[in-house]
Amino acid sequence: MSAIQQLLTDHIDIWTAAETEKRSGRGRASGNAGSVYGIKKLRELILELAVRGKLVPQDANDEPACELLKGIQAKKAKLIAEGKIKKDKPLAAITEDEKPFELPKGWAYSRLGDAVEIIRGITFPGSEKSKVPEIGRVACLRTTNVQDQIEWDDLLYIGEEFVSREDQYLMPRDIVMSMANSRELVGKVALVGEVIDQQTSFGGFLGVLRPFLIEPRFVMALLRTPHTREELIDSASQTTNIANISLAKLKPLFFAIPPLAEQHRIVAKVDELMALCDQLENQHSNAAEAHEKLVSHLLGTLTQSQSAEDFSVNWQRIAAHFDTLFTTDFSIDALKQTLLQLAVMGKLVPQDANDEPASELLKRIQAEKAKLIAEGKIKKDKPLTPITDDEKPFELPKNWLWVRMGDICRPISSGSTPPAESFQYEDGIPYLKVYNIKNQEVDFDYKKQFVDESYHATKLKRSVIYPGELIMNIVGPPLGKVAIVPSSHPEWNCNQAIVFFGLIKPMSPHYVLDFLKEGSFLNDIELIGTAGQDNISVTKSKNIPVPIPPLAEQHRIVTKVDELMALCDQLKSRITDASRLQQKLADVLVGQAVA
Repeated sequence: MSAIQQLLTDHIDIWTAAETEKRSGRGRASGNAGSVYGIKKLRELILELAVRGKLVPQDANDEPACELLKGIQAKKAKLIAEGKIKKDKPLAAITEDEKPFELPKGWAYSRLGDAVEIIRGITFPGSEKSKVPEIGRVACLRTTNVQDQIEWDDLLYIGEEFVSREDQYLMPRDIVMSMANSRELVGKVALVGEVIDQQTSFGGFLGVLRPFLIEPRFVMALLRTPHTREELIDSASQTTNIANISLAKLKPLFFAIPPLAEQHRIVAKVDELMALCDQLENQHSNAAEAHEKLVSHLLGTLTQSQSAEDFSVNWQRIAAHFDTLFTTDFSIDALKQTLLQLAVMGKLVPQDANDEPASELLKRIQAEKAKLIAEGKIKKDKPLTPITDDEKPFELPKNWLWVRMGDICRPISSGSTPPAESFQYEDGIPYLKVYNIKNQEVDFDYKKQFVDESYHATKLKRSVIYPGELIMNIVGPPLGKVAIVPSSHPEWNCNQAIVFFGLIKPMSPHYVLDFLKEGSFLNDIELIGTAGQDNISVTKSKNIPVPIPPLAEQHRIVTKVDELMALCDQLKSRITDASRLQQKLADVLVGQAVA
C-alpha cells in the first residue's frame, strides 16, 4: 500500500468527519447544502503530492525531464518555422526564490508558457449568439460550460466568420480555462476529451492551454492545486464583479515537470485515489441521507401521536437513542422544528383543566379591542370570516381555540417607502427592512437607517410599530422571517415588504412568535408572485389561522420552548466545536504530508 493510501485509510474517521457547516434557511425556497471538508482537503493533498513528486516513486530508467524540455523547444521551433504559432518573448529564468520545494531526481523547472501554448478565445457581438446549430455556424463554449468537466449540453452557436484562426478551434485533450469570472471561479479548468463531436470554438472569457509533448492531465493537476489556484486568483485583476487572468500573469507560472513516463504514472495514481475519494464521499452521502430519513421519520411519529400515551411511547423511543440520532446540524434543526410543531399542537406541555379556556381569553381580547376603538386609539376593521374545518390542519386540545390573526391584533398593515429626502442615518425613527430580520431577531445594527420624525408622525401613521409587536417579511424568498420588535426605541417604522402584528393584550406575543417560527402556515397561503418574488398579501396575513391555548398554557409553552431550544443550541455548539476540531486535524495531516 502506498504512503498516500495508508494516510487515507489510517485516518478515515478524520477525512469523513470533518464536514463544512451547512447553510440552512426557513420558509419557502430555503436551501440546505454541505460538503465533506476532510475529503475536499484529501483531494487537494493528492494533487499537491502529485505535482511535488511525492505521489509515485521515481524510476532511474525514465528519460529525464530536461530531455523532454529539449524536445518541447524543438517542437515549438518547428511550429514557429511553419507559421503555425507565433514566437513569444523569452520568459525570465526561474530564480531560487521561486522554487518552493526541492525537485525530485529527473524533474526539471519550467514556466507554463514554455511548456504549453495558450490561446485566448474569440469575440463576437451579442446579437450573433444562437442556441440553434445551423449551416455557417459553429459551436462555442462559454464559462458556464467549464465545470469539473466540459458541459456540452448548453452550447452557443456563432457565425464561423468570427473564428479567424485554425488554432481557435478546440482540439482533443485541450485544457479550457475560465480567464474572466467571479473571484471564486476564475482559473477553473476542464479537459476536452479524446473526441469532439462537432467543430467548436471558445469565447473571449475563456482560454485554451495546449501542452507541447506533456500529459495534459498532469497540467490539469497542477492548475487545480490550492497553491496554483491561489496564485492565479491573487494575480487576477479585479473589476466590480469580474476577475481577469492575463496571459502576462499566466505564462510565467512556476511549473515543475517530471519525466513523461512518470507523468503517466502520476495521472493514473491520481485517478485511482480520486476514485477512492468518490467512494468515501458516496458512502458518507448515503449514510447521511439514511440518517436524515430516520430522524425525519421518528420525529414525524411525535407530531402524529394520537394521544398523550402514544406521544409518551414515541418520545421514549427517540430519547433512548438521543446521542446517536442528533449528531448533525440537520438533525438538530429538525428537532427544533418538531418541538415548535408540538408546541402549537398542544403536545409539548400538559393541559391543566383549571386554566381559563381560550374562548374566555378571546372575549377579553375582544373587549380590549372594542375599548381601544372607542377611545380612538385604533380603527375598526371589517369582520373576518369564520375559520372553516378545511382550514384547520389538526385537532385542538380541549379549551384551545382557532382564531384568525386579525382577531387578536390591532389593524394589521405593512409599511411603505418614504421619499429619499426623509431618510437620515444618525437619528430619528428607526426604519426596518427585510435584511434587519436575522435569526428571528431584529438586527438594526446592520445597515441601520432612520426616517425623519415629522414625516413619521404625519405621513407614516399607518405603519407605526411599537416594542413587543411582531414583524414578518411578506416578500421573498425566503418568506416568513419573524421577530419581536425590541424596546430600544419607543416607536419604529418599516417598508412594504414587512407586515406587523400588534397583539391585543393579554395575548402572549412570544407564543405567537413560536407559532410563526414553526412556519407550517406558509404551506396553506396562496402566494402572489411578481418578478421572481413570492409575496403574501396583507389580507392573507390577517386571515392566518392561529391555534390559541389558554393564556396560562401559552406561558408554559413559551417557557418550555425556550428551555428546549437552549438545549438544542448547546448541542449544536458542541457539534460545531467537534467539527472544527476535525477540520484542524485534517489540516494538520495535510500539512505534515506536504512538508
